Amino acid sequence: MSLVQVALGGAIGASLRYGVNLTLSRGGFPWHTLVVNILGSALMGALMVWLAHRGHQALAPLLMTGCLGGFTTFSAFSMDTMALMQRGQTVQAVLYVGASVLLSLAAFALAAQLTRSLT
Repeated sequence: MSLVQVALGGAIGASLRYGVNLTLSRGGFPWHTLVVNILGSALMGALMVWLAHRGHQALAPLLMTGCLGGFTTFSAFSMDTMALMQRGQTVQAVLYVGASVLLSLAAFALAAQLTRSLT
């Protein structure tokens, strides 16, 4: 059953990611990847706490591994960083890496803390 949950969640997450790509893929900066990774990190932090608190760990394969795994991506982050560097946009690449890592970690921690305070 977990494999089916992951597959279904992955299809949902990848479809949502594609929608964000269509909406935010403008200009030369990879806003779409930055947004999905920060949002995905926040959702992962909230879900981790919420699922554990509510005793719904059985939904983790669907929601965390499937949906959020399909929604966020490190490979696109790497590709976008290299594309910026190859275009000679080294400063933007460094800012993108820093923003992606720091904002994603902050989003995870903030969402987890907020979810703890609400549950």
